[in-house]
Amino acid sequence: MSIKTPRRRLAAIIAERCQKSANSKELSQEIAAYLLSEGRTGELDSILRDVMQYRADHGIIEVAATTARPLSQSVKNDIESLIKGLSPGYKQIIISEQIDSSVIGGVRLELANQQLDLSIRSKLNRFKQLTIAGGN
Repeated sequence: MSIKTPRRRLAAIIAERCQKSANSKELSQEIAAYLLSEGRTGELDSILRDVMQYRADHGIIEVAATTARPLSQSVKNDIESLIKGLSPGYKQIIISEQIDSSVIGGVRLELANQQLDLSIRSKLNRFKQLTIAGGN
């Protein structure tokens, strides 16, 4: 019987390997193979959040920015300024873009343990909820 590596320890190992590995595709395959062999694929989202938190604890903050269209450099600079204002002291801020037309406009930012939804879709949903609640 093998002892299961704690999720946070696994995240630390992955984060450290990411910084040292030049071949991200190979590393991704190794991680996937490990998770499959250990029956831990259901933990992938949690492990990835733990990796992001580990990196944040070590001065590297990762932001997933979901938008309807590619971000301009000006918007990227605004996101960096916002993150620096919320969490000063980071050595590096990495913004990864994800295009999702359902966002309509605006941006949704996801960090290791925070989320800021400034999308038009979110505002429309809130307006809809307020309208329904006001009608009762």
